[in-house]
Amino acid sequence: MDWFDAKSAFDRLLKHTPKGKSLEAEIQAPITGVLTSVTPNQRIQDLDVVRGFALIGIMLMNIEFFNRTTHGITEGMPIGLRGLDWATSWFIAYFVQGKFWTIFSLLFGMGFAVMLTRAERAERDFLWPYLRRIGALAVFGAANYIFLWDGDILFSYALGAGALLLLLYGKWKHILIALVPLVAVGFIPGFDSVWGIAAALVSIGVNSLYLRGERRVNIRGASLPLFSFIQLVLGSVGAIAAVVLWSLPDGPKEPRIPVTIVSIGMLVIGVLAAKFHNPVELRGLRLGVAIYVFVCVMMTMVGTVQYLTPNVPPTASTAADHKAQNAAAERAKRLAKRQEEKRSEVLILSKGSYLEAIEWRAGKFPMKVARDAGFAVILVAMFLLGVWFVRSGVMENAQAHLALFRKLVLYGIPGGIGLGLLGSLIAVSSTPGDDHDGFLMARGLAMLGNLPACLGYVGMIILMLHSNSAFAKIRVLAPFGRMALTNYLTQSVVCSLYFYGYGLGHWGMARASQVVFVAVVLSLQIPFSHWWLARYRFGPLEWLWRGFTYRETPVMRP
Repeated sequence: MDWFDAKSAFDRLLKHTPKGKSLEAEIQAPITGVLTSVTPNQRIQDLDVVRGFALIGIMLMNIEFFNRTTHGITEGMPIGLRGLDWATSWFIAYFVQGKFWTIFSLLFGMGFAVMLTRAERAERDFLWPYLRRIGALAVFGAANYIFLWDGDILFSYALGAGALLLLLYGKWKHILIALVPLVAVGFIPGFDSVWGIAAALVSIGVNSLYLRGERRVNIRGASLPLFSFIQLVLGSVGAIAAVVLWSLPDGPKEPRIPVTIVSIGMLVIGVLAAKFHNPVELRGLRLGVAIYVFVCVMMTMVGTVQYLTPNVPPTASTAADHKAQNAAAERAKRLAKRQEEKRSEVLILSKGSYLEAIEWRAGKFPMKVARDAGFAVILVAMFLLGVWFVRSGVMENAQAHLALFRKLVLYGIPGGIGLGLLGSLIAVSSTPGDDHDGFLMARGLAMLGNLPACLGYVGMIILMLHSNSAFAKIRVLAPFGRMALTNYLTQSVVCSLYFYGYGLGHWGMARASQVVFVAVVLSLQIPFSHWWLARYRFGPLEWLWRGFTYRETPVMRP
């Protein structure tokens, strides 16, 4: 189904963007004074409902990984499921997984834009309160990861928010200064994961040239934006490297496919960025879409080539085959290490003590930081989309933009879900150690579909809210969404104590039963959120978060 052409679908979004003010002018507007916490009457109520809806999906997705190793996040559906357990896992894999963290990311970007817009309108300070805000979020996330559950995403959002600030306000000289120690540390044996942080920092810096850069490079009468010039140069160098790799019969084979595909992608981005560099006010939206689509398309293309390439066992007849044998042996070693890590995780979480679980998670935390640095690039893409939804006025006046939300539902949900289902025809699970099983291709298609599907889900909730039917009762989720931080971390506490060995020890609950467990927890949390906010202005952790952000003691009583 040719349902989602990135340019045409988002061109329908672009026509709603206001033309009177550039993105750079908006984000660089002078802001002074003191920023104070938002009152309930100042909130965009629709966002609370969407946030509550997203939190339901988040728990449906997370519950699996309180009963399964976190390695399984990249392995697809568990192998060996039958009956209702298989049907439950399949539904969540293709209608839930990946759609709700993207919604939360979108909402996070909207929250950033709301805070920035309020600061501009009141001519108040923004940057330092926001830095305190994401600093507190990082503390919440790190505590959640180490003391409760290693699937936390709050710390990821904190790093993503920091990356967003770099993208919007950072200067290249500061980025280069930060790169020097990172590169130096990366050469130390055992610290190669730091290269991921350095690569993410370079990516943010280069993308800032598109978003805020006006410098141009003149080549034989042709004028190109600096960002486009860099992409074209890097793409050309990569293309030359790919030709060399493919030409050398005894050269390394593994880099051939990724180098070829990434260099082609850079060349395409360079051309498109030059063509769509202006108007300035559309750059944030276009950049967000481009980053997300680029990553997913690259994953899908690499997976497609792997899937279509026959898996021929190497022999020892040539030097190239000998290298292939060594590479296969190295992959087998990594697979064995991964299997041992999974066995250790199951043993610690199902039978170990709380202290053992804390030590195990704390030991993994530095690696999480490195991985989250790469993930921050994807989060920034979603944050930019969220910023556009607020800065364009779409979310502040959703009633006036219902036609846009209808289009998101019409194209986003069937198209996004459809891409995931298309991938499921190729593979629903990965085969450990087999790079040719098609799962990377299937996962790339599913990730590509997550973006339009999440936008479609948001559109669906907005349409329900603004209807005159019984669907409008979905606003019952608003208090649940207003207390999202408290409810999210409470879910971690409840699941950690219920499933892990240092608690009640119900590790390994059947997949269908997990959904029943989620329903029970939500049936308690949603009414409790109503009860609490009928008496207090903020949730407990929201109150603490706001107090630290604005350096005040928020009034709890209405």
